[in-house]
Amino acid sequence: MGEFSILQILLVLVVTFIVAIDQFSFLESLYQPIVVGPVVGAILGDLQTGLVVGGTYQLITIGSMPVGGAQPPNAVIGGIMATILAVTLGGDPKVAVGLAVPFALFGQYAVTTTFALMAPLMAKADKYADEANPAGIAKLNYFAMTLIGMLFVVIIALGFIVGDVLADQLMSLSYSLSWLMAGLSVAGGMMRYVGFAILMKIMLSGDLWGYFGLGFAMATIVGAVPGLGGSALVILALIGAAFAVQDFVVNTRIANLGTVGGDEDGI
Repeated sequence: MGEFSILQILLVLVVTFIVAIDQFSFLESLYQPIVVGPVVGAILGDLQTGLVVGGTYQLITIGSMPVGGAQPPNAVIGGIMATILAVTLGGDPKVAVGLAVPFALFGQYAVTTTFALMAPLMAKADKYADEANPAGIAKLNYFAMTLIGMLFVVIIALGFIVGDVLADQLMSLSYSLSWLMAGLSVAGGMMRYVGFAILMKIMLSGDLWGYFGLGFAMATIVGAVPGLGGSALVILALIGAAFAVQDFVVNTRIANLGTVGGDEDGI
């Protein structure tokens, strides 16, 4: 913790409290790693690392979703801790992403614990609803939001302490056990592809494979041409958006063909 000021730590904890609530109550997507990563990075004095880690961790979690009461490793805790560890280590963000996974699991346990504690209170909520008592229902909601927010704050506060210890140990291990750091870097780099593959398995339909192949080919060509970088990738993204809009317009018109014309107008 010595690397950061008390004010920086407090601001990160405040952000943690807010985005923990946002994940289940506000639903403004403030909790997404691609949003919270740059915010935490800016607070800790390294916006660029926050952007890189946030984008990397977003790809990891992009295909993860809760099924019933089963919760995936928490994206809020994982994204924040990955940013903290990356800034603390001052090294490869991929290593920080790999180290943040255990903290994301703690976040998963915190969510499950909150759900378990709130389940018996649902009968109380039903009673308040029968009594037309919105104030009582609001109190239950405020209690749940405070509980999840405080659990996340505790995990991140402990993460600051552990992260400071890890920084010294990993810096020494990077010299004596270079293969370990290389392994963490490779594991962290693979996670984003796994996350995107999960998303594709869920969402990609057969008639979209052509677009996927075209995009992959164009991105590969751009990556192989010296001098082409971020601006060219933005252009590719705009081309992809144009294809998406065109596909939507065409399919919408086809779907509406059955409601246009008919025997009455002689067509």
